[in-house]
Amino acid sequence: MTELGGRVGSRDTGTVTTRVPARLDRLPWSRWHWMIVVGLGTVWILDGLEVTIVGNIAGRLSEDGSGLSVTDAQVTGVAAALYVAGACSGALVFGRLTDLFGRKRLFLVTLALYLAATALTALSFSPWWFFLFRFLTGFGIGGEYAAINSAIDELIPSKYRGRVDLIINGSFWLGAVAGALLSVVALDTDVFPAWLGWRLTFALGVVLGLVILLVRRHVPESPRWMFMHGKAREAEELVGEVERQVEAEKGVPLPEPDEAITVTPHRSIGFGLIARTVFRSYPRRAVLSLSLFVGQAFLYNAITFGFGTILIRFFDVSSGVTGYYFAVIAFGNFLGPLVLGRFFDTVGRRPMIAGTYVLSGLLLFATAWLFGAGRLTALTMTACWCAVLFFASAGASSAYLTVSEIFPMETRAMAIAFFYAIGTAAGGISGPLVFADLTSSGVRADTVVAFCVGAALMVAAGVVAAFFAVAAEGRSLERIAAPLSARSDTA
Repeated sequence: MTELGGRVGSRDTGTVTTRVPARLDRLPWSRWHWMIVVGLGTVWILDGLEVTIVGNIAGRLSEDGSGLSVTDAQVTGVAAALYVAGACSGALVFGRLTDLFGRKRLFLVTLALYLAATALTALSFSPWWFFLFRFLTGFGIGGEYAAINSAIDELIPSKYRGRVDLIINGSFWLGAVAGALLSVVALDTDVFPAWLGWRLTFALGVVLGLVILLVRRHVPESPRWMFMHGKAREAEELVGEVERQVEAEKGVPLPEPDEAITVTPHRSIGFGLIARTVFRSYPRRAVLSLSLFVGQAFLYNAITFGFGTILIRFFDVSSGVTGYYFAVIAFGNFLGPLVLGRFFDTVGRRPMIAGTYVLSGLLLFATAWLFGAGRLTALTMTACWCAVLFFASAGASSAYLTVSEIFPMETRAMAIAFFYAIGTAAGGISGPLVFADLTSSGVRADTVVAFCVGAALMVAAGVVAAFFAVAAEGRSLERIAAPLSARSDTA
């Protein structure tokens, strides 16, 4: 056996003993971690920008002179469903590739796909073109979810993992604020002609994506993925360089890592083993993951895609100013993870996940009752949604956190992709299609039904979390779920 840094390798057995996970988890917060957050987390801003722009321009695209012959129901229904279908497909395809070829390669490829598809969406000249590139944009974004969440959890110290993951996923709503305000300007025909303004909103997404691509080039590969795939020496060198940077920044030596893990490096894990691991070895965790994703996916994909239509049809709000209302709601969404995120690391995962899901569902039931009784105005409806989504946003972000940390290393990206795809397909494809019909009917009771379904699913997911959520706060990923190739005496 030979020792190199924190690793002991055995040529005889083909195993590698490493302290890389413990070395990463004991790091104090530093400029290096901020680089990870900026490089990886900003893609959620793009996703929020995309979804919000489409929701807010739906009314304009259906008007004469937009350059596209579509209805607002097609934009919030068909186009939204295709975007989500693309995201589900992309998550599955790129989730598999992420586990095979590494986190870094894939989060560069998926961002490049997003940029190309968004640019071509801006050039849409017919409905089929618009629908096609909405699907491909979603395909790239879906791949991002698997690659980015895997990388974040594997690079961020366990002490901060919960709050950082929630805030990064919650940054979706910063993009939503930007998209909402941008749509106000873009849809003002005194500033831009009707056929041009909505195209410029997509073009801005391309510009932002190019900036993120430049930053992301400096984000390293996950050392955890590296030593699991026969690159232990490279992983040690990478972590050693990070440790030197952190010690120089803090001016004090780092404490010794407290534990090691022994694994057998491999190139890939088959789908059969992944499925058996997730559903046979961790059935309660699988039920939890599916419940969380279905609940949040239906609420967000079904309702936020059609919010502009609700304002226009039920409150006589002009299509040119719906962005102001949505900007307020989006900011409330971002405040949820920002304010509540640290409690997921201190109070604990189980009470916070269950609490945010159940409370947001109950508030949504109350909002549905007030809306159905005709007691809300556009302003008070917006206030109700801010209250609902303050808690729902933290809960929804915790779904990604949960799936990314409760399954073994070898299955992480694929598990994220699978549960995201299944949950989002259940709530995110059927949701926009059903909700678009309910809101476009102009019947208040139809919209109440959609609200109540979303609320019921959120409450149900919260109840599941109360029983099945894992106390993962402050624990290493390897302690929460040992790698499949770990030796039982060291994992």
